[in-house]
Amino acid sequence: MKTQLVGHISRDSTAIEGREKPVKKPPKQKRCPKMRGRRPKGEHSDPIEVKRLARQLGQSAEQAFKELPVGCDVGTKRNSKGYKVSWIGYKFHADVNDYGLPVSVAITSASLHDSQVAIPLMKTSSSRVTYFYDLMDAGYDAGAIYQMSRSLGHVPIIDKNSRGKDIIPMAPHETVRYKERTVVERFYSRLKEEFGANNVMVRGAVKVKAHLMFGVIAIFADQLIKLVT
Repeated sequence: MKTQLVGHISRDSTAIEGREKPVKKPPKQKRCPKMRGRRPKGEHSDPIEVKRLARQLGQSAEQAFKELPVGCDVGTKRNSKGYKVSWIGYKFHADVNDYGLPVSVAITSASLHDSQVAIPLMKTSSSRVTYFYDLMDAGYDAGAIYQMSRSLGHVPIIDKNSRGKDIIPMAPHETVRYKERTVVERFYSRLKEEFGANNVMVRGAVKVKAHLMFGVIAIFADQLIKLVT
């Protein structure tokens, strides 16, 4: 695919159930209450923590991936019917092209928000193929993701997250292109039902990813055969 032009890259994640206990998260450090009035002379304010998405803009894909948690924990998301569902295990993230060929994949902890993986995936896919459109659902609606997509020469088409406010709907031509995103859902359906992602028997992120990658390679080969024949 390196010498070809790719129209759309569809990006999404799916839940992977593990057969292990979730890793306990360290307790959050409590912040000291702020004192009223002016700060004493010579006392410096606490440094402002740079958010992960902002850091990822200046990082390489490898650096960004190293910062992401990969331990088994508890994830929660809304299903297609609007109900919250929870699972113990991991999340598998993928960039898929219009022909159903996986271009880039990653595994993280189940609790990690989808948006935290978008930028390193985008950079990885951009180094492998030349494509035009980034298709993502409302979970990826963040300013840094739009910024990175445009800086790489892509057009981001992301479903808007209302956040309790009125939103401007997509333009008609964007709506048509956004429908191509179903290709990543079909990819996950095949990975789970035909290639073993629903029956992960191994433990640990490294072994789980290796198990899933056999399925990814098999899907890639199967789709490639269909494409060239």
